[in-house]
Amino acid sequence: MSQVVDTLLNLQLDTAVQSGKNANGVLFFAVALAAALGSVASNRGLEDRTSTGNARLVSIEELPDTGEMCPPEPQSALTDRSTPANDSLFATFEETAAHAAGEGSGDTAEVTRPPVRTIRDTYPIYSSIAVDPQFNEVILQDTNLFGIKVFNRLDNTPADAEFTKPKRVIEGSKTDLEYNNGLYVDPQNGDIYSVASDTADNMIVFSHGAQGDVAPMRKLKTPHRNFATAVDEQRGEVFITIQYPPKVVVYRKQASENEKPLRVLEGEHTGLYDAHGVAIDVQKKLLFVSNWGNASDYKVAGSGKFYPPSITVYPLDANGDEAPLRVIQGHKTQLDWAGGMALDPERGELYVSNDLGHSILVFRENDNGNVSPARTLKGPKTGLKNPTGVAIDVKNKELWVSNLGNSSATCYSLTASGNTPPRRTIRSAPAGRSSVKFGKPQSVAYDSKREELLVPN
Repeated sequence: MSQVVDTLLNLQLDTAVQSGKNANGVLFFAVALAAALGSVASNRGLEDRTSTGNARLVSIEELPDTGEMCPPEPQSALTDRSTPANDSLFATFEETAAHAAGEGSGDTAEVTRPPVRTIRDTYPIYSSIAVDPQFNEVILQDTNLFGIKVFNRLDNTPADAEFTKPKRVIEGSKTDLEYNNGLYVDPQNGDIYSVASDTADNMIVFSHGAQGDVAPMRKLKTPHRNFATAVDEQRGEVFITIQYPPKVVVYRKQASENEKPLRVLEGEHTGLYDAHGVAIDVQKKLLFVSNWGNASDYKVAGSGKFYPPSITVYPLDANGDEAPLRVIQGHKTQLDWAGGMALDPERGELYVSNDLGHSILVFRENDNGNVSPARTLKGPKTGLKNPTGVAIDVKNKELWVSNLGNSSATCYSLTASGNTPPRRTIRSAPAGRSSVKFGKPQSVAYDSKREELLVPN
C-alpha cells in the first residue's frame, strides 16, 4: 500500500516540478490523498474486499503524463483580447485566421476555410425612432448594421417595392454607433442623440445633416446598459435609463466626456427592476419608467427574482432611493417587454411599445394599479411586429413606431386603436419579411433531433 501511495505522490510532485505552476495545489491534493490512503491501508488493508456498504478505494490507476498545464488566463488578458485596440466593435468583425493543433504532434496549423453557408441579416433592424416635425424627417436607429437612417416624414414604401432608400445614413467605425438605442432629436436644431445599449457606455450626439462615417460632435461617458432617453428642454436635462443595475441617471443636456450626473434615481425602494423606457411630463413634473421585472443583486449569488412588469411614476426631480408615487402593474395592463415610451401632454396619454405583445398600449398618465389600457393598437392589419420604439408628432397629430421584427417604421393617427392599418409605412426590407433578430449572438448549439440551430442572444 505504501508503495502505491509513494508512486502516486511522486507522480504528482514530479508533475508539479515539471510544470512549475500550481505546485501548492497539487502538493496539497497529493498529501491529502496519501493520508487518506494510509489510513485505509492501516485500518483495513487493501486486500480486504469484504463488503461494508460504504464507498472505499479498491484500485488505483496512474494518471497519464499530459505535460505542462495551461493555467487559467487572468481576467485582464481576457478583457484585453475581447476589446479591440481601437476600442471599436467593427474591428472584431475583421476576418482572422483559425488554428488547430494536431492530435499526434501537437503542432498547430492554420485551418481557415470558407463557411458552407452563412446565417446573417443584411437588412436593418430598428430599435428606436424619433420624428422631427421641423425638418419633416423620421430618424431610425439600426442596431443590426450599426447606423442611423434618416427618411422624409411623408415617405411611404409602395407595396411592390423592396425598400425605401433613406435620404441620409450615419454609419461606420468613426461614428461609435454599435448596439445603440434611445433616439432623441433636438426640437430646435435637429441634433440627434443616441445611447449605447450593450458594448459601449456612452451617449453620442450628431448634428443635423450629419451623414456617412463621421465622428459624433459630442460624447458623454455613461454607466453600462443604457436603453432610452428623454429630455427636459426647459431645464436642459437629459434622462437615461440603465437596465442593470436599474437606475435613471440625469445629466445636463450639454454634458460631455466624463461629466458626472446631476442626480441618480436608484435603490431598493424605487421599484426599478430592469428599467427600459422613459417618458416625462414637464408641465405636471412627472417621470415615467417601464420595467421588465427582472431583479437581482449581482454581489449575492441566488438573489434573482422576477416581478410582474410595471410602469413606475415619480416626481420629475426624483433622486436617490425614492419610492414611486404610483405603479401601473398587473395582468390587465398587458405589459410584455415594454420598450420605448412617449407622452402626449395635450391628451394626457402615455404610449408604450409592447415588444412581445406586438402592440402599442395607451394609458392615461394618471392611471394606477392593475388597470387596462385606455386603448390598444394591435392586429395583423397594423403592421406591428416586435415594436420597441415609439415617438409622438404633436404638430401633425401622428404616432410613429419602429418595428424590430420586420425592418419597418409605421405611422398612425394619435387616436388609432384596434386592428387599424398604418397611414404610411417606411420599409427597409421586402414586405412580409421577418427579421432574423440576432442580438450579439456569442454561441450556438445544434439540436440533432429537430435539426435546429439554437442561438442565444
